[in-house]
Amino acid sequence: MTTTPQSLFATHEATLRQAVEACRSRAYWSAYPEMPSPRAYGETAAADGEAALAAYRDRLFPLDQPGITGTAGGERSPFGFDLGVTYPVSDLDALLAAAKAAMPGWRKAGPDGRAGVCLEILKRLNARSFDIANAVMHTTGQAFMMAFQAGGPHAQDRGLEAVAYGWKAMTDQAPTARWEKPQGKNPPLVMDKRFEVVGRGVGLVIGCATFPTWNGYPGLFASLVTGNAVIVKPGPTAILPLAITVKIAREVLAEAGLDPNLVTLAVGDTIAKDLALRPEVAVIDYTGSTGFGDWLEQNARQAQVYTEKAGVNTVTIDSTDDPKGMVRNLAFTLSLYSGQMCTTTQVFFVPKDGIQAGAERMSFDQVAAALAGGVDKFLSDPERAVEVLGAIQSPATLARIDHAATLGTVVLPSRAIAHPKFPDAQVRTPLILTMDASEEEKYGEELFGPIAIVVKTESTADSLERAARLTRTKGALTAGLYSSDPAVIEQATEAFVEAGVALSVNLTGGVFVNQSAAFSDFHGTGANPAANAALCDLAFVANRFRVVQSRVPAATAA
Repeated sequence: MTTTPQSLFATHEATLRQAVEACRSRAYWSAYPEMPSPRAYGETAAADGEAALAAYRDRLFPLDQPGITGTAGGERSPFGFDLGVTYPVSDLDALLAAAKAAMPGWRKAGPDGRAGVCLEILKRLNARSFDIANAVMHTTGQAFMMAFQAGGPHAQDRGLEAVAYGWKAMTDQAPTARWEKPQGKNPPLVMDKRFEVVGRGVGLVIGCATFPTWNGYPGLFASLVTGNAVIVKPGPTAILPLAITVKIAREVLAEAGLDPNLVTLAVGDTIAKDLALRPEVAVIDYTGSTGFGDWLEQNARQAQVYTEKAGVNTVTIDSTDDPKGMVRNLAFTLSLYSGQMCTTTQVFFVPKDGIQAGAERMSFDQVAAALAGGVDKFLSDPERAVEVLGAIQSPATLARIDHAATLGTVVLPSRAIAHPKFPDAQVRTPLILTMDASEEEKYGEELFGPIAIVVKTESTADSLERAARLTRTKGALTAGLYSSDPAVIEQATEAFVEAGVALSVNLTGGVFVNQSAAFSDFHGTGANPAANAALCDLAFVANRFRVVQSRVPAATAA
């Protein structure tokens, strides 16, 4: 049986409708198993994934696309070795021309057909989750379990979420209509109308160094399902996970009788700026530094630009009924991937007079010491610690840790841990400092990496005011609160709604402030400077396409 976009829609329609319902209900749902179990992925999947990474190393990545002029590469695993993968470099004119030429056929596939193809791509990506996990691990420094979950099933869920929102947005109006306007005694006016979804142009996805698939898939699939071709521009240190993604997408498109140049890979020096300003590029998705994100928003005026940038995430500690649970939870939050997440807490606001912790009072110094002790205890076993911390992705982060130690009073120094499997890996534990609230010039800028600052404030009210103001002025993707006082919780909820950031309250168990669940949690809001969009809502997809109508009098309709 020949594979077509329509046959793929029939195959995956049930999954798509479940995803749409999950987006509406916001209840727990996941399409892809998050545990790397042989029962879910096959008995040989783990070994196959390791073999796949080995097969990619020290050779040219197998990707045939237009206008190849040379090769580029240079990725190095944060665990201490060169990957040696090179990738084909394509002429930008050739890539853009091929992308534009592929779009008419993609438009004719229709919303259902495009959704079916996207779900088939996601299915194939899921089957290759171990390949992608190893690629993510050895380009970002994430430990394997996190690389598997965040780089594989969780990223795929985010991609499916974007497809679901896109399909819903495109199908909210009927594709055709018979329009009849009564004319009293005269015959009615009768028109046949057709409404066609048209992609805006070429989409550009600019990948990030730490979460290339989790942050890349929403934009990739949102643009693709809404009728756009997509050029994927990975960060230079994390090409492999997105190269695998592009290769799989191209295979599915070709099998469905479509032009594979709907999805292409762009690598090479300074290419992101070159591409971003091209008139053919109509949509840009970017995750990374504030500087380049601001440049895109200000200069790529021909495109709809979606950015996620830097921010200062805060937790306000007012009181807690479970101090041990609070410390355990925050210790994991600070340790996970060495804090190299855009959602990890950087600043903890604590009143100078301390907090009520169950039946006891804890002074400011005791709260800081408890956090330090919790992290130190959690990471006391080196073999366990490296499976949480992963490795430091960038030399700039290592330098930042050392510099941050000079900014305040150190209550927990960052220390190096030897990795039992990768002796050249750069593994560092979190640094925890204290400082006064007046030193906002130090703590009020993003310090990306395993750096946490406990800030002494006048009161909880002062803490909340400072946290909300930082969100409004510097941006944040997460905010946290610990309080046993309902009035404080209500006050904080209102303050952070106004500031435009997601709030997590009294997390002491298996949910952490820096984790985000597809179909339920919105990642970012677009309501503060850290991001101008949310992953994922209707606004994230609806401006990626236009509806173009045609109409003809019914009497003359073919």
